[in-house]
Amino acid sequence: MSASFVPQPVAIAPHRIHPETRPGMVHLKVASLERQVRFYQQVLRLRLHWREGTRAGLGAGGADLVRLSEIPHGRRYRGVSGLYHFAILFPDRRELARAIARLMELRWPNAPTDHIMSKTTYLDDPEGNTIELYCESAEDGFFGVEGEEFVARRADGSLSDGREPLDLRALFAYLPETEPLDLPIPSEARIGHFHLYVASLEETLHFYHGLLGFDHMGLMRSFRMGMVSAGGYHHHIGFNTWQGEGVPPPPPDALGLKYFSFVLPSADEMARLTAHLQHVGVPFQQRDGELVLHDPSRNELVFTLGEVR
Repeated sequence: MSASFVPQPVAIAPHRIHPETRPGMVHLKVASLERQVRFYQQVLRLRLHWREGTRAGLGAGGADLVRLSEIPHGRRYRGVSGLYHFAILFPDRRELARAIARLMELRWPNAPTDHIMSKTTYLDDPEGNTIELYCESAEDGFFGVEGEEFVARRADGSLSDGREPLDLRALFAYLPETEPLDLPIPSEARIGHFHLYVASLEETLHFYHGLLGFDHMGLMRSFRMGMVSAGGYHHHIGFNTWQGEGVPPPPPDALGLKYFSFVLPSADEMARLTAHLQHVGVPFQQRDGELVLHDPSRNELVFTLGEVR
């Protein structure tokens, strides 16, 4: 892969978060635990790790990737901050092909898309939470931010809008016809990134980059979107103001995001981050060894060294 296809941070904070920090899982508030568990098991083929009363955890056999909590009388709201989508990263094109082929066999609506540097599809769960399924394809080209504009280039140098229809014939060539579609999600699958609705691009960038120390991967003002990451990845957190500038947080009975988590690589990094948050005055709570905080749009973020419930 050419080095030119590797995204470069716009800026790295002097108190940079550890480059090995990675997305952990997403916790969703749901109206029907039974229906949601059935979807994530049967459609996405996640494994049910545990179920206790009105809560459940699912994933690829290791740490939970998705947690669900049923709440009474929950509603979906528009014009508020929260989760735009969360993304599950597959290890290769074959596993993504299997997932998309299964969606089509089940006639589950989805939108296969070629972002050049990744191949993806988007779908909604039964309660309207949007999910991205993707694999990396950096050998095909690049997407990122130049100046304050989004740019996507194919490997031959030609420009793309980064939202082309995915060539499913080419993708399905990676999946042997004899392989079943109903296999469990591969154990290597993990959360690749989160994308949030926020009230302000500038305040959000200041919080995640200026205060927490994520790498600034680009701000696209005309597109009303920004990206940050740990370790120079193209994005671990995307954020946009597509629900409107200055939107309020959702009320307590809102369905959707409860919190999302990042896993820190060591106890030393947890101690460093804790001390840094105290130094810069970011409010947080300590809960069973984890750090719990809220961004300026009241999206809840948990830093952990392992599983979080």
